[in-house]
Amino acid sequence: MAAPKKGRSASAQSRPGRSLVLILIAIVALTGGMFASGHTTPRLGIDLAGGTSITLRAEPEDGDQSAINKKNMDTAVDIMNRRVNGLGVSEAEVQTQGDRNIIVNIPKGTNSEEARKQVGTTAKLYFRPVLATEVAGAGAAASPSPSASGSPSGDADKDKATSSSSPSPSATPSATSTTQGRAVTDALKADATPSGSASPSGSPSPSATGSAPADDTSKLQAQYTALDCTKKAVRATAGEGAKPTAPTVACGQNSQGQWQKYILGPAEVDGTDVDKAQAVFNTQTGAGWTVTMDFTSAGTKKFAAITGKLAQNQSPQNQFAIVLDGEVVSDPYVRQALTGGNAEISGNFNQESAQSLSNMLSYGALPLTFKEDSVTTVTAALGGEQLQAGLIAGAIGLALVIIYLLAFYRGLSIIAIPSLLVSAILTYVIMSLLGPTIGFALNLPAVCGAIVAIGITADSFIVFFERVRDEIREGRTLRPAVERGWPRARRTILVSDFVSFLAAAVLFVVTVGKVQGFAFTLGLTTVLDVVVVFLFTKPLMTILARKKFFANGHKWSGLDPKGLGAKPPLRRTRRPARPTAGPVDPKEA
Repeated sequence: MAAPKKGRSASAQSRPGRSLVLILIAIVALTGGMFASGHTTPRLGIDLAGGTSITLRAEPEDGDQSAINKKNMDTAVDIMNRRVNGLGVSEAEVQTQGDRNIIVNIPKGTNSEEARKQVGTTAKLYFRPVLATEVAGAGAAASPSPSASGSPSGDADKDKATSSSSPSPSATPSATSTTQGRAVTDALKADATPSGSASPSGSPSPSATGSAPADDTSKLQAQYTALDCTKKAVRATAGEGAKPTAPTVACGQNSQGQWQKYILGPAEVDGTDVDKAQAVFNTQTGAGWTVTMDFTSAGTKKFAAITGKLAQNQSPQNQFAIVLDGEVVSDPYVRQALTGGNAEISGNFNQESAQSLSNMLSYGALPLTFKEDSVTTVTAALGGEQLQAGLIAGAIGLALVIIYLLAFYRGLSIIAIPSLLVSAILTYVIMSLLGPTIGFALNLPAVCGAIVAIGITADSFIVFFERVRDEIREGRTLRPAVERGWPRARRTILVSDFVSFLAAAVLFVVTVGKVQGFAFTLGLTTVLDVVVVFLFTKPLMTILARKKFFANGHKWSGLDPKGLGAKPPLRRTRRPARPTAGPVDPKEA
């Protein structure tokens, strides 16, 4: 049994180049991915790149402290993310801190005053009737709209959803501006018609007592014609400054990912009229994921009035738009008056989209306001100074480690220094890739974590080198010493790195904000330490152990047996054989 084991060990020792080739391929692949993605430097946090950090404190509107809970805070974070991203700040960070604070980090190059205004005000959610809509871009295909349905009376059961296959109402791309203008004018007149007096076709009733002024209609038509919802900057300003009591234009994205533009009537229901909204998987009707809404007593009357009016119209004027911060998040159509105080929106929802819509609807009734606790502005110059100081500290730490290795381990530095270099390359490339992938930002605590990792990586080399030296002190030659010392060193390295990684994981979970950057970097570099030691340091040591400079124990190799106080080889001495026992000769006795 001993021979096969020895053969496998010898085979593993004779092919350390495989591990070196493997880690080389990994480095080349990751570096190529970094250059291909166009992100050749790590994304910097606010404390290094400069920017504004806003701390918002949640306050319950009615004094009920139970309103400050994880669900409401997460919903607020989602809405604030939408707002900041609407400004074109794709690298902004919005996250909770503790149980009642929200931190908004906005990098440099952004209008911080506008951002403060956006995140500090309460979201505006309205239900507006759709007067006209079309898919942005000529020739775009229409998509199905969700449907809203419910019980016609309050005594009926919970509202049931019905799936819709009707196309989303859209104007024909070839329609002339004159035709569009007439359609808008008719729609505004129809919207001004009292509830119940609109004709089934949705055209204005002869008994309509009011209509929009001609100049307002022309202005609205011009805005609608010029509105290009495919442009982010245009979407952010669409309908800006419109009063809830006035018609407006807006943009929204349909289920196919296409942008649509809308002309919307005055708001009929306010977001505060929604008492509760939640995503539900409807198994009874087979509608799949739906969104249910419960209204307050005042909201029930308003919603019954608007749905009763819309149910008499034809497409697209049988739809109402759910508008959050000026953007249409859903545009279901109505088949009947919904007077039961609740409704259900169905369509092509999955769990994620249904949950997203329910969160937006819930925010309209979110009993929280947010007050600024602090606003910290870090200039780019100050951030650059902090980054420079961090890099200098890292360079000093690395230099001290190299001096220590040269002084105490001499030739073994040929193994340690390239290992540190490989670890540094992997850390840099992975940090650069994690920026666009998961939003990782390198802040000052993260730089500190990378500096601490230099010591952790060097410690693994030292453990391995000392185990090999111990074997040489016992009188073994270098190659057997490397293979016998590695299993002991491996166990120690794994235990040490496991403890470091566990500490980093716990720190990442229990902390928030910038401290998580330190924990994340520490955990990442700890994992890379294991990879480098196993796939680079040990194979390189095995290869160099075959070289005469190390194998013969040169005094500058760091493995000189005399300098280490090695014992002479132990040799066994044979003892004289004992006489075999047998019967005693009577004559000799």
